[in-house]
Amino acid sequence: MKQLVLASGNAGKLAEFGALFGALQLELVAQSQWQVPACDEPAPSFVENALAKARHAAQHTGRPALADDSGLCVAALGGEPGVRSARFAGEGADDAANNALLLERLHGVSQRQAHFVCVLVALRRVDDPEPLIAHGWLHGSIAEAARGDAGFGYDPLFVPGNAGATLAELDAAAKNAISHRGRAAAQLARLLQAFWGVASR
Repeated sequence: MKQLVLASGNAGKLAEFGALFGALQLELVAQSQWQVPACDEPAPSFVENALAKARHAAQHTGRPALADDSGLCVAALGGEPGVRSARFAGEGADDAANNALLLERLHGVSQRQAHFVCVLVALRRVDDPEPLIAHGWLHGSIAEAARGDAGFGYDPLFVPGNAGATLAELDAAAKNAISHRGRAAAQLARLLQAFWGVASR
């Protein structure tokens, strides 16, 4: 069983990635078990921020690490909130504040196309010269109002493709089957098997 430190202390994210990598002999452990301090995310790209978080976790734990950086990019807002998705309404902003600001910024806007992006990075050690990097995207649009109780972040506002339902109206299995994280995880799973020799369960 290969152990990877997840560069997050978020229990929901740990559970989600645990399910996404459930077919592999992989054990994900939250970095909070080692009291790893928060990592800065100053870079302008998802790839750079994911690399920074993975290296930070590997440095503080001395173990292989997995990190993600993901966000929502809205065409009418020039790609915002992008890498600042979690703090769109300011440092420490919660989901409700971020969603409210997004709806405010899109008030009266008819072109509401958007996409989620997720970048996953896996490192064997802090100075790994060959990090595994995977990408996933989910295209859709922003609803006029929040709908649904499941999920987190911008899920109540995001309508994938022509689904009609927001991500927050889908159950976890349906969401994982199409989500940006699900797609990135599937790609990373293939890389872990091919390059790290991680076996299937």
